[in-house]
Amino acid sequence: MEATIKKKQVGRNLTEGPIFSTLLLFAVPIIITNLIQQLYGMVDLIVIGQFVGSTGTVGVSTGGEIADLITPVAMGFSTAGQIFIAQLAGAREEQRIKDTVGTLLTFMLICSAALVVLAILFCKPILRLLNCPQEAVTQAEAYLIITAFGFPFIFGYNAVVGILRGMGESKRPLLFVSVAAVVNIVLDVILVAVFDMQAAGTAIATTFSQFGSFLAAFIYLWKRREKFDFELKRSYFTMKKDILLILIKLGIPQVVRSLLVRFSLLWINSNVNAYGLAVSATNSVGNKIQKFAEVFNQGVDTASAAMIGQNLGAKKPERARKTTWSTLSLTMMSATVACSLCLLIPQHIYGMFTADEAVISLGVIYLHIMMIQFFASAFIGPFQAMVTGCGFVSLGFAIGILDGVVCKIGLSLLFVHVMNMGYVGYFWGISCSRILPGLLCFSYFMSGKWKTRRLLSER
Repeated sequence: MEATIKKKQVGRNLTEGPIFSTLLLFAVPIIITNLIQQLYGMVDLIVIGQFVGSTGTVGVSTGGEIADLITPVAMGFSTAGQIFIAQLAGAREEQRIKDTVGTLLTFMLICSAALVVLAILFCKPILRLLNCPQEAVTQAEAYLIITAFGFPFIFGYNAVVGILRGMGESKRPLLFVSVAAVVNIVLDVILVAVFDMQAAGTAIATTFSQFGSFLAAFIYLWKRREKFDFELKRSYFTMKKDILLILIKLGIPQVVRSLLVRFSLLWINSNVNAYGLAVSATNSVGNKIQKFAEVFNQGVDTASAAMIGQNLGAKKPERARKTTWSTLSLTMMSATVACSLCLLIPQHIYGMFTADEAVISLGVIYLHIMMIQFFASAFIGPFQAMVTGCGFVSLGFAIGILDGVVCKIGLSLLFVHVMNMGYVGYFWGISCSRILPGLLCFSYFMSGKWKTRRLLSER
């Protein structure tokens, strides 16, 4: 029996070994993966801006809004699969892992196929709804339709990544996304700079990069098929009703939270833009800096949720508790570094993105305010990982609404209209929005109720 389990082992066993080093080694590849995604995601706009101009930039940005909404859906259900598989891996339920892999892959591909059809059929109404400038409609339409064909690859890639991370494997997804980055950069230059295909060229490069990452993931799944009992048979892709319900129930709060956060940020950005170019530019650059600053913490939190899930599945609640505290120590160290840089060299940080003195001056104010956000995110992440790892769906849903809409929009309105702080009020609204959800997650963790909670793997 022992030999069988060892043969089927994929990645790291997160239920054994020193907690801090196990968490960090598992998290590092996830952090680098997220960083590469951030970097190569900017390549499209850089290339199109240099070789096509404003119409191409607007076309790609507007057409890409739909992909920006699709990706959180894929990632939400991928996270659901990751947590469920992590609990099953900890409990050594090999047959249910096999059934979950087949169910997740099938469900994700069906969802993506439906979204491809909807995106193509409603392409023009979507662009009208997004107020796409008339001069950029042709570019945006080409970009949206072509990238829609990449939706199955986005979902397929995220499904495989969720499966692997749930089983303790975080290095391979780094390889997959590196393939996507290389394909995207090479094709961007060839199709846009050389063949002058404009937004369509960028869209083709993006779609092929998504295909590249999915193909690399699928090849790995196939080569290691004995470890997953993976088969290219119709019976393997039969969806198990009980597993599907768990994935949907666990995935929907993840999706809703991501979409609500995106909606609230779009609302805030729209209101900030009304204060003029300098304020708008300050906010835009600040959003980019914020994303980069939190890449480390997001990677650690993702790793923590999988590690907690495995340990709870293995009936090791004390190890899960210590994992949460180790996660907090890592995220707080990261936040301290980020805030130190914001205090010491804020002008230099903004100067990397703009030469406009007015924007740099406002950027100093922005970064000083966002120090609260950095620490608040560092605080909520580890305890939210516990909520996710133990599969507490209803609390996760409540946190999503609280974090995504109530606090971000509510606090912004309070600071701007009640306290008359002007555009700075929106910065304060974003910065303070995670404090209340963080306290809610912390209270649940300290209550210890997660220790006796019935696990997803036991249902």
